[in-house]
Amino acid sequence: MSFFFEVLIGGLLSGVMYSLVALGFVLIYKASGVFNFAQGAMVFFAALTYVGLLEKGLPALLALPATLAVMVALALIIERIVLRPLVNQPQITLFMATIGLTFFIEGLAQMVWGANVRGLELGLQDEPIQWVTETSGMNVSKFDLVAAGVAAILVTLLALFFSRTRIGRALRAVADDHQAALAVGIPLQQIWAIVWGVAGAVALVAGLLWGARNGVQYALTFVALKALPVLILGGFDSIPGAIVGGLIVGASEKLAEVYLGPFVGGGIEGWFSYVLALLFLLVRPEGLFGEKRIDRV
Repeated sequence: MSFFFEVLIGGLLSGVMYSLVALGFVLIYKASGVFNFAQGAMVFFAALTYVGLLEKGLPALLALPATLAVMVALALIIERIVLRPLVNQPQITLFMATIGLTFFIEGLAQMVWGANVRGLELGLQDEPIQWVTETSGMNVSKFDLVAAGVAAILVTLLALFFSRTRIGRALRAVADDHQAALAVGIPLQQIWAIVWGVAGAVALVAGLLWGARNGVQYALTFVALKALPVLILGGFDSIPGAIVGGLIVGASEKLAEVYLGPFVGGGIEGWFSYVLALLFLLVRPEGLFGEKRIDRV
C-alpha cells in the first residue's frame, strides 16, 4: 500500500506541472476563443532565454526579471501583430496562425541562443525527502514537491486575480460574450493584451520548472502536447479544470505504467493519457468543468 501511495503522490505532483502548461492554454482560450498551439514553443523560448542570459554572465536575480520582461513583450507582440488583425476570422484561421507561430518562435529561440542542450539548475535536487522516507517509507521527490508548490501558488494567485479584480471580472465578461462586453465599454483589445502577457509569464514559470527537470532542449515544445489530455478532461475554458485534469492525467499515467505496463510490454506512460482523453471525449466532450453548448438550428 505504501508503494501505491508513493506512485500516486508522484503522479499527482507531476500532474500539477502539467496543469501549469495547460493553464497558459486556458487563459488565452477564455479571453479570445483561440487555442494557442504556440504555448509549448513559448515555454521553450522562456527556458532558453533564461539560460542564455545566465551564460552571458547575468546574475540569476537579474536574469529572471529580464526573461519575464522578454516573455511579456513577446506575448504582447504576438497579440498585436498576429492575433488582433485576425479578429472575427474563422477559428481554424486563428489555429493555423498559432501553428505558424510555433515554428517561428522555435526557430527564433535557437537562432538567438543556439540549439545545444543545456542544463538548468534551480538549486533543487531531484532526490527523495529524507524525513518522509524515514517516517512513511515512501520516496517523495523534493524537486517535484517544490515545483508543485510553486505551481499551486501561481494558480491560486491567478484564480484570485481573475475572480476578485476588476480586470478579472472584465475577462469573464469577454469570455462569455465579446459583443456584449464591447457594448458596456470593456476594452476588448486591452483585455486580450493582458491575458497574453499573463500567459507569457506562466510560460516562463513552466519553462524553468520543466527545463530544470528535463534539460533546456527542443523537446520542451512537446510538453504542450501532454497538456492536451489535461484540457480535454478539465475543459478548455476552466482554470479549476486545468488543475483537476492535470492531477487526473498525472496520477493515471503513473499508476498505469506501474500496474498495467508489465502486461503490455511497458512504455504505457507516454500514451495512456491520450487514450484516457479519447475515452473521455466519448462520454463528456466538453470536459468536467466545461459548459455544455447547445446549437439551435
